Amino acid sequence: MLLNYIWTGFFLIGFVAALGQWLIFGDVEVFKRIVDGTFDSARTGVMDIALPLAGVMTLWLGIMNIGEKAGAIDFIAKLIAPFFARIFPGVPKNHPANGHMVMNFSANLLGLDNAATPFGLKAMESLQSLNPDKEEASDAQIMFLVLHTSGLTLIPLAIMAQRAVLGAKDPSDIFIPCMIATYVATLVGLVAVAIRQRINLFDRVVIAWLGGLSSFIIGLIWYLSQRMTRAEIEVFSKLSSNLLLLAIIVSFILGAMRKKVNVYEAFIEGAKGGIQTSLTIIPYLVGMLVAISVLRNSGVLGLVVSAFNWLFTLFGFNTDFTPALPTALMRPLSGSGSRAMMIDVMKTYGVDSFLGRLACLFQGSADTTFYIVALYFGSVGIRKTRYAISMGLLADFAGVIAAIFVAYLFFH
Repeated sequence: MLLNYIWTGFFLIGFVAALGQWLIFGDVEVFKRIVDGTFDSARTGVMDIALPLAGVMTLWLGIMNIGEKAGAIDFIAKLIAPFFARIFPGVPKNHPANGHMVMNFSANLLGLDNAATPFGLKAMESLQSLNPDKEEASDAQIMFLVLHTSGLTLIPLAIMAQRAVLGAKDPSDIFIPCMIATYVATLVGLVAVAIRQRINLFDRVVIAWLGGLSSFIIGLIWYLSQRMTRAEIEVFSKLSSNLLLLAIIVSFILGAMRKKVNVYEAFIEGAKGGIQTSLTIIPYLVGMLVAISVLRNSGVLGLVVSAFNWLFTLFGFNTDFTPALPTALMRPLSGSGSRAMMIDVMKTYGVDSFLGRLACLFQGSADTTFYIVALYFGSVGIRKTRYAISMGLLADFAGVIAAIFVAYLFFH
């Protein structure tokens, strides 16, 4: 129901804003921009996202099926069962969904977006098998989605690469601030959903896992920042991410061969679902992307930024950060849109400026909540999202606030 109100609201607000642009500011091109944007977004949803995703899904669902038959998914599920049993109490300890979620989180952590999506869709499918109401998101699905949308990424390689292309003196100088911001978003998302679902966060197992993960991330950040140069960090991230990904594939194959599984047939069996999954998500994906396009091209985001600037000025706050806010506002709506705004900010104000770096932190501090909701819930036919969107946006908001504070601390 919430998704219905949000989707409808995007169109209505966009239309009212467009009328204002025309009647007040004399912008006669605004309606053309909106209509052209709807066609572009519809084409993007099918041609640039759903169809390419079909190939990626076909590959990774096949690989995942090999891993399941090899027993690798069950092994991973048992390994993390004590922790997941606490934050996903509705998921049995040995259920394959645990392994699928871990694979998704691991791929996200390493910045492997292409691998993370198939793992995530498989995890959502596994969780759906436990869901008593197939049209309403379960507690476990909401927790998984919010953790995913918080966008925890260890090394923001794509952002660093874009900064390098634009001539940044040190493209990796946003590495530590970005890591801090996205980690804050993840913790806030986890805690908020846990409180809503009455999960005991003071359980010894939960504290041990969160403490261990925090220590590992902090230690790795310290080592990379203190012991490696920018070039070495980029080489490390590329090598470790892709080596681990290939090692996973090979280990799945070797494990399946050890169990005398016909590896190729297992791959084909799993891969058959790739096309169907991509076809299933097209209506959800196109609908959300078109609605976001209407909101963007109507000028609503620009008006919101102006309102924020007026509000912060009224209360006497420093408003140096407000020109970068469009990136933060677009991030939950569209990954490509927020990326374009990040690049625009860097080109306008300078790649090594305070605003240029802050835009990068906004881009790396969260994920595309609405896109992920449409994609993941749409893939299993969930229509009632309950509080998934509000919690996902709360995590995004925490990431934005953290990014602003960290940017002032490191770069202002």
